[in-house]
Amino acid sequence: MVHPLIGKKAPEVTLPDANGEPYDLKPGASGRPLALFFYPAAGTYGCTREACSFRDALSSSDVFKSTECDVVGISKDLPSKQKTFVDQNGLPYPVLSDAEGKATEAYEVGRGLFNLTEGRATFMIDRDGTVLDVYESVIQYNEHRKFVERWLAKLEEKKETAAEAPAPPVEAAA
Repeated sequence: MVHPLIGKKAPEVTLPDANGEPYDLKPGASGRPLALFFYPAAGTYGCTREACSFRDALSSSDVFKSTECDVVGISKDLPSKQKTFVDQNGLPYPVLSDAEGKATEAYEVGRGLFNLTEGRATFMIDRDGTVLDVYESVIQYNEHRKFVERWLAKLEEKKETAAEAPAPPVEAAA
């Protein structure tokens, strides 16, 4: 099933970050692609692995570096739990608390694992704030980073192709 946000502008939301401060999530405002991932619970095995894979990609993946991809993580955990999660794992990107479910609802993130857990979904959002694609899988937590890397490679290829295209001819002034 195709996610209803694909091809549409990503919703803007304001949520508390791990320090309890309001964070305005405005996809496209930075002019950089955004990997926005929703995860079930801070500190659990799969969520820690997923969050750390994005952390590591930001410093070691050529395509993450060349595209200057922004990463933001969101779960329904309270800011205090997010703070512990961020500090314990050295997460360099914003981790937001969606305790009231505003972002989960705006991004239409469903529940996972037979409705037993919060959903795990990653949204690939382009430089203009348009949702390109969504990957949803609670169990395949390591695939979320790979999903983003594949999309970043496509964006990089598209950018290079556009740069190599010949400029349109200039018409002579009469």
